[in-house]
Amino acid sequence: MDPLPDARPVPVVRVVVINYDGGQMTLDCLRSVLATEYPADRLEVVMVDNGSLDDVVERVRAELPDVRVIEPFENTGFAGGCNLGIRADGHYDHVALVNNDATVRPDWLRPLVDVLDADPGVGAVCPKILFDGRYQEVIVEVPDAARLGRDPRDLGVRVSAVRIDGERADGRVQFDEGFYPPEPPYPPDGEEIAVWTSGRARIRLRADAAAARELALQVSALEPRTLRLRSGEHATVGADVLAHRWVAVDLDPARHDVVNNVGSNLYAGGFGGDRGFLDLDEGQYDEPADVFAWCGGAVLLRGEYLADVGLFDERLFLYYEDTDLSWRGRLAGWEYRYEPTSVVRHRHAQSSGQWSPMFRYHTERNRILVLVKNAPAPLAVRAAAGALRRAVTRSVRDLVLRPLTLRMPVRSEAAHRWKVVRGVAERLPGMLRDRRRATGPDGGRVDRRALMAWEVHK
Repeated sequence: MDPLPDARPVPVVRVVVINYDGGQMTLDCLRSVLATEYPADRLEVVMVDNGSLDDVVERVRAELPDVRVIEPFENTGFAGGCNLGIRADGHYDHVALVNNDATVRPDWLRPLVDVLDADPGVGAVCPKILFDGRYQEVIVEVPDAARLGRDPRDLGVRVSAVRIDGERADGRVQFDEGFYPPEPPYPPDGEEIAVWTSGRARIRLRADAAAARELALQVSALEPRTLRLRSGEHATVGADVLAHRWVAVDLDPARHDVVNNVGSNLYAGGFGGDRGFLDLDEGQYDEPADVFAWCGGAVLLRGEYLADVGLFDERLFLYYEDTDLSWRGRLAGWEYRYEPTSVVRHRHAQSSGQWSPMFRYHTERNRILVLVKNAPAPLAVRAAAGALRRAVTRSVRDLVLRPLTLRMPVRSEAAHRWKVVRGVAERLPGMLRDRRRATGPDGGRVDRRALMAWEVHK
């Protein structure tokens, strides 16, 4: 490989991959990393196995001897596992993190290294992360969606089952941000899933070997609603929905790449999120850009940045740990860059399950903890107070008002919300201590309020 333009030594890069019962998915990831077009003596691949029960460690040692394996023999979370890989003995200039449910292109690394080499003020650089595979798209329109009772959401229809060419294939379906988070299904009504639409939403269908021909949705509503499905030039006329019924649409055969992350945003209310999430990749993200934060799913981190800011906060365990480390770096004056010529493919939420109880708990708890630690005080207070208010409101509605109207109490959602409150309360003193340290004479160099200029609305 040719040397860098100014003939400086090629930086040593350590790539860290975390395995937790990833099976073949982890092997695929590691093989793609080992195929990286980069000098072999300047690239180290480290796999941290977080107490898995699968046979990946044995297979890696037998099949991929160039991978360095670290075994803590317990689940240290994403934060703890990454820290183990970063702290492992040996010299490096930069650290790359790659999720075990991702694969990289052979040419993914060099563009990221070049960005860090060109600007010493950049602490991290993000690739273009696309969803694995290609997708067909369906637009869901409910023009008469509206709020019902005290529910603050504009509710369209409730999707309770999906069929692709007559077959159940939930794993091929992605509900975008026009849908509300899933709820527990009610099997006596034939529900297999339960997710509400707003007035307009998108469904993405993974199209592997060939494009699908038809999508059918089982839908219902609490009040009469009009539903229209569109896919390219194909559309339903407009179905009246109340009780459970099936509505189908012919699918446009066109398949598209879909964006998972092109750098991370700070959204209104202090939410960290993927920039470009679920957008069709049509060239709109083909220019480099400065971004508020980076995504731990795939990123290259400068060694000096980590030495200055520190590593992941292991109290977070899973989710928002990358937002926290990004925010801490921003407070210390570091910048982050998105580089579109580096491409990574990601099997979204394969590692932990999108909207699983674990996902919900850690994202809701950790968002508040990260705000307490890094955000302006008014925003942190509002977020913590909001969690407490939601717990109280849900308890009154599900545990008090339902029995008063001769309905069975529902405990799961109230229990979840109180679990979040307890989790925040348990870690609050430590986060406040870290906040005070960061505002001391040797603390943050950037005003917290100034960083809110990065806040965007979805």
